[in-house]
Amino acid sequence: MKLWPILTGVAVSLALVACRSPTPPGGVTPISHFDASRYLGKWYEIARLDNRFERGLEQVTATYGKRLDGGISVLNRGFDPQKGVWKESEGKAYFTGESTTAALKVSFFGPFYGGYNVIALDDDYQYALVSGPNRDYLWILSRTPTLPPQVRQNYLNIARGLGFATDNLLWVKQSGG
Repeated sequence: MKLWPILTGVAVSLALVACRSPTPPGGVTPISHFDASRYLGKWYEIARLDNRFERGLEQVTATYGKRLDGGISVLNRGFDPQKGVWKESEGKAYFTGESTTAALKVSFFGPFYGGYNVIALDDDYQYALVSGPNRDYLWILSRTPTLPPQVRQNYLNIARGLGFATDNLLWVKQSGG
């Protein structure tokens, strides 16, 4: 039995899934009037729906910068308390449409992209609610290691209203700042 046709089929299937994955889940709309230059910089991960890429990590941050090719650089960093080490992952992001709509595709692994959709953001770009390509991925981000209670409640209400499992959010342990 020849494996090449099977492997080619698997590769094509993965590529098709990867090409589709950047879109937000149904009923979830990325914000418009987005200003990427104001979004750049360091964000603290306040809460997340746990995922295999970040499992067990604390003090998680994401730092965004401008790339020469017009994209956005991404540096995710978190501390693994079990192993006593910091872990980092570098990636790149590109808008899936107009740069004023906060719908991006992000890649940490070659040609494979996942969705990154800012679905709530305060006027001062201090707090963000971000979804992935489906309702299994959700993050609450802040420019500081803590989140005011009213912002927390507002973002929980928004996420719950959009069908995210907010009861499953993991509240990330952060240190001072």
